[in-house]
Amino acid sequence: MTVSEIEIRPIETKQEWDDFIGLPWKIYQDNPNWIPPLRIAIKDMLDVDKNPFFRHAFMHPCIAYRNGEPVGRVVGVIDDNHNRFHQEKTAFFGFFEVENNQVTTNRLFDEIAKWAKSKGMTTLRGPVNLSTNHECGLLIEGYDSAPMVMMTYNPPYYQNLLDQWGLKKSKDLLAYQVKYDAKFADVIYTHAEKLKKTADVTFRTVNMKKFDSEVEKFLDVYNDAWEANWGFVPMEPYEFRHMAKEMKMIVDPRIILIAEVRGQMAGFGLTLPDVNQLFPIGLLKLLWNLKGPGRKKINQCRVLTLGIKKAYRDLGLGALFYVEYIKRGPACGYKTGEASWILEDNIPMNRALERMCGERTKVYRIFDRALN
Repeated sequence: MTVSEIEIRPIETKQEWDDFIGLPWKIYQDNPNWIPPLRIAIKDMLDVDKNPFFRHAFMHPCIAYRNGEPVGRVVGVIDDNHNRFHQEKTAFFGFFEVENNQVTTNRLFDEIAKWAKSKGMTTLRGPVNLSTNHECGLLIEGYDSAPMVMMTYNPPYYQNLLDQWGLKKSKDLLAYQVKYDAKFADVIYTHAEKLKKTADVTFRTVNMKKFDSEVEKFLDVYNDAWEANWGFVPMEPYEFRHMAKEMKMIVDPRIILIAEVRGQMAGFGLTLPDVNQLFPIGLLKLLWNLKGPGRKKINQCRVLTLGIKKAYRDLGLGALFYVEYIKRGPACGYKTGEASWILEDNIPMNRALERMCGERTKVYRIFDRALN
């Protein structure tokens, strides 16, 4: 096999986009744990005219061919908001899929690195699809089960391909499974009840009749709560609203919890039913199932985001959220929940989940490489 057999093309035509979107079905055809995405969702996400993310970012999508057959793909992304917020010159890569071949991998990453350097970038980081506010991380542990909703999956050989190209670990992201019949330490329940009384903490679910105004409050909490987190990028209001509109189709309002302290929103937990349990399925059939019999097939959920405003962080509301989920989950038909992702160095949250009988089930990795 020679380098000349691989052709790398920046994506320009409809056929190239079709090949790009369809490639995973070739890569994962014999993998029972892969959850096929909705093709239209990928198409819309990468549509620079439809996705408001591209108001502050731009991309360089590429596909690799051998003898006219697609064998690899990757998207380079430069997010001006990220670089401005972190004072970096970082390009990201995402939507990476490839055959088990180092030559193909090298050619794809060489192309993205060349593009990034031409734009003045000094670091390549990923995988992220399209930023840390979206799906991100390469699965390096936990291949034996399907991913939860909006989490990634990939073959084990991807890690070696990235290592061999020269990408190095930047940060690991952890996923914990918590079963709703888990027995917490009595001290946790005692603390929860005491906190509710002394700090005047109450919980409620999202009001879907006032969804737009709830979203505005969520945005305020989101940008305040994660400001100091590694990789965090504040979301523009128009971008946050767009993402909320898309999630609205699959939410179960009973498990979107809001913590209020003396009547003011102090934090929220965004939890989604694991619609991956219904796949493979088309969009219309998915939406029909979520409104009807298919809802009963979903017995697990994922806590995507649990954020607490800085002003209330000393109250220990994080553990209190999980106590509430343990109480409410079974009544809503959920036997298992996944907390993901958690930064490996977020010691308080990792310890809290371990005390709650959380089992670490998957590890995802973000990689970096300096662009010399």
